[in-house]
Amino acid sequence: MPSGTRSTPAIELTSAPRIIFGRPTLETTLYPPVKSFLEAAGYAVKGEVGGCDLVGLLEGEPPLVVICELKQAFNLELVLQAVDRQSQSDEVWIAARTSLTGKGRERDRRFRDLCRRLGLGMLGVSAADHIEIIVSPLAPMPKKNTRKRNRLVEEHRRRKGDPTSGGSTRQPIMTAYRQQALACAAALQAGPLRPRDLKTTTPIAAKILLHNVYGWFDRIDRGVYGLSDAGAEALKRWPVEA
Repeated sequence: MPSGTRSTPAIELTSAPRIIFGRPTLETTLYPPVKSFLEAAGYAVKGEVGGCDLVGLLEGEPPLVVICELKQAFNLELVLQAVDRQSQSDEVWIAARTSLTGKGRERDRRFRDLCRRLGLGMLGVSAADHIEIIVSPLAPMPKKNTRKRNRLVEEHRRRKGDPTSGGSTRQPIMTAYRQQALACAAALQAGPLRPRDLKTTTPIAAKILLHNVYGWFDRIDRGVYGLSDAGAEALKRWPVEA
């Protein structure tokens, strides 16, 4: 278990994954049980933060940062991905479905020893979404990348809610920046505005309108912006609550 609670027994979870031909599909089916597992340990968890499948924060100064990468099965690519995350966090875990036949990598002593030597934790997720701690991340961690770590914490804190499931691919990630751009677009539905009119919506409204990363805004006049057709379509796809 993360942050000094590693001896805690595995938590049994009740949410059932989508099943096709007897096996769960997609990494996103792993996200709910792993999220619940970390939340039970006291972490605030969000998916797809800074390119990580799952990021958990335990508030403090500085906050304790835990990253978990998800795959349908344990493999070398998952380990390499986790190693790349170590400079950004205090702990890194990898989580995957355990083999129905009992012959998966999670039962390979060499694979478990590799994770121990690298300081990676392993979480096994059963077909019934039960979590098993296979390896705890006890080994010393490499030198931290403070800049990347701080960016991860900032994105986690600025993002409203948890709009994107960990493991999502081939779809836009709902970042904090995208959320703020949508808020600007929603405000412009009533008509053209100046950046200063949107300061109460987001303090970086001027930057969002000027750069127009998503093509959601039209410059009507000097310092005056309106909503483009693409912006109207974006609001249909991602409605903004009033």
